[in-house]
Amino acid sequence: MLYQLYETQRALLSPFAEFAAASSKLYSHPLSPFAHTPMADRVSAGLDLMHRLSKEYEKPEFEITSVNVGGIDVAVQQQVALQKPFCRLLRFKRFSDDLTALAKMKDQPKVLVVAPLSGHHSTLLRDTVRALLRDHKVFITDWTDARMVPVEQGPFHLDDYVAYVQEFIRLIGPEVNVISVCQPTVPVLAAVSLMASAGEPTPRTMTMMGGPIDARKSPTAVNNLAMNKSHNWFEHNVIYRVPVNYPGAGRRVYPGFLQHSGFVAMNPDRHLSSHYDYFLDLVRGDDDSADSHRAFYDEYNAVLDMPAEYYLDTIKTVFQDFALVNGTWRVDGQLVRPQDITTSALLTIEGELDDISGAGQTRAAHGLCTGIPKQRQFHYDVEGAGHYGIFSGRRWRETVYPVVRDFIAGHQTPAGNGKAPARKAPRRSR
Repeated sequence: MLYQLYETQRALLSPFAEFAAASSKLYSHPLSPFAHTPMADRVSAGLDLMHRLSKEYEKPEFEITSVNVGGIDVAVQQQVALQKPFCRLLRFKRFSDDLTALAKMKDQPKVLVVAPLSGHHSTLLRDTVRALLRDHKVFITDWTDARMVPVEQGPFHLDDYVAYVQEFIRLIGPEVNVISVCQPTVPVLAAVSLMASAGEPTPRTMTMMGGPIDARKSPTAVNNLAMNKSHNWFEHNVIYRVPVNYPGAGRRVYPGFLQHSGFVAMNPDRHLSSHYDYFLDLVRGDDDSADSHRAFYDEYNAVLDMPAEYYLDTIKTVFQDFALVNGTWRVDGQLVRPQDITTSALLTIEGELDDISGAGQTRAAHGLCTGIPKQRQFHYDVEGAGHYGIFSGRRWRETVYPVVRDFIAGHQTPAGNGKAPARKAPRRSR
């Protein structure tokens, strides 16, 4: 019922949001007589803010059309490498007429970025992809909004997520390097573990960034909520059916608008201050700051519905049973054994100020992957970085990305088939 009420409210607010947008322009356009009335700048700013607070935010685009490779600008085309009911595997294909650039790109490593299925769209990793494209062939998981998936496609469980990751790895090939950001660190480690147990080739490298491998370590507010509420509480308080105006009508989901409310509730003062600063920027005519605010919240406010089965499985498996670290997790009857991974190199990355995945949660992967030689295990702490800072923004581009790039480049020779080229590496895990 809550979802239907939300949709009714959204439908009622939609014309007012459009009216606010039009009225804002009426008080700001230089040819409009209203723009020359007293307080016009404040009225326009207030109406613009009202529009942004009441409008519906659609899924953003990656908008990556070119990238610099070795000093040469090359074109980038987004392609669908594989279409699944709940996910698209996207490839960012690079094109150039420059023979030097082509030769350089041909030998660059393949990277699969596994984006989180946890509220926001995969475009949240736009900055991650843009940086990686300078030195890699890049693929990314683009998860589908569950409300857009017809019920006839069946449910989507955490086990299905693991199976998707395995299918993507097999499609790209054993020379792939996997980067998992936040939530997918757990299913990615499970996927690779099961492949190793079955004797399949595993990725050259695994980079795990800010994820809850062991949520018991330095628990955050997010962890505490998941651990202190019962499984039944989540099922009866945050799971609703998709309304009839979407293709996925009747599907049980954890709605995006509830997730967004939770995101905002974590730092309400920060968001209130940000919107007030936006209002002042509009009044002052600071277009650069206003555009920066719009770009951030166009992404932050665009959320998707998660399949109920997947969400509830994750709560139980990762945050209540701690099945991965306890060695009790079975996927389709097969026990997940990270210790069976022997040939992949491992890099874990944590942000010093991460308030979503606390210190030590990602690093715990090293204690599970005992089959990987110590000289192929590394950990990197990003000083001064919060959760988003380890994969987006200035710290990602200037501090974290060089570490990831050199780690991947230094482990492109398969384990046991020769010595990898010497590269500056982050501190080894102890």
